[in-house]
Amino acid sequence: MMKLLTLAAWALAGGAMAADPATFRNPINPSADPWLGYFEGQYHLSTTQGDRVRMWSAKTIGGLKDAKPVTVWEKGIGVWAAEFHQLPTRLGPKWYCYFTKTDGEDVKHRMFVAESKTKSILGPYGEAKQIKTDPKDEFYAIDGTVFENAGKYYFMWAGHPGHRLFISRMKDPFTLEGERVMIPASGFGCEEVREGPYVLKHGKRLFLTYSACDTGKPDYKVGYLWMPDDKDPLKPASWTQEENPLLERNDAANVFGPGHHSFFKSPDGKDDWIAYHGKTSKEYTYRGRSTRVQKLEWDKDGFPMKVVPLALEKEIPVPSGEK
Repeated sequence: MMKLLTLAAWALAGGAMAADPATFRNPINPSADPWLGYFEGQYHLSTTQGDRVRMWSAKTIGGLKDAKPVTVWEKGIGVWAAEFHQLPTRLGPKWYCYFTKTDGEDVKHRMFVAESKTKSILGPYGEAKQIKTDPKDEFYAIDGTVFENAGKYYFMWAGHPGHRLFISRMKDPFTLEGERVMIPASGFGCEEVREGPYVLKHGKRLFLTYSACDTGKPDYKVGYLWMPDDKDPLKPASWTQEENPLLERNDAANVFGPGHHSFFKSPDGKDDWIAYHGKTSKEYTYRGRSTRVQKLEWDKDGFPMKVVPLALEKEIPVPSGEK
């Protein structure tokens, strides 16, 4: 009788002894430079593959580990850091894949874009066209990203001279207009590289996040600048530098070189998450980088809270709204 009463009380309490929510463990992919989004009931993930662009899709975040990839574009050299953006056209919204490739040496890396032939993010995609990031096309360009503000679209990338962050206004998904502008950004004591820009909108602010340092070093990290959304993104003075990194190494959890990230919404649209690569080695090496994801929290003033990278053995609750 006591057992029955106990069970009844538990039921009336709303199942307080119910099973823990579903969890997953990192990494979710064995490669680097992740772009991750949630669209049409599935997560879609792309990471650097070297000679092609691939996409993994799954209904659950943990399911990405075992998903079979679809090849979006191939037959390239030094193909890095693909991103996918749905942009407006005269025929309605269409998906575009932006990625870096070269025809030989690293210094010849340039930005390319391919358009989906269907309404699906999975394509198939048409021929890739080069984006002219400077009038004479004489500068290195990698890690391109797209963002919108006040109805206008902008393209950002990492380029030369100086391996710094640049921005231009977009005329259309294939074409930039006006002069490129360099946006100064802190290296947090690691001065040689700024790359992997990604713009996140929250409230009435834009957050220009980026990676600093050489990605092979354990001190590779993510920093950010921010601006009110009524300012001009093309003016360097619009942006304010955050003094501290958003994401950096966590020796206690055996996570080194966390960076080259993207952000995505949970399935119910309530929460923001970050996808980034990290490694378990303190050595100066590009090997062993794998994709991890964590929830991004915001403080009471609407600024992102520091992301402390988690150990690979950590069980993480799945994003809200995942079924």
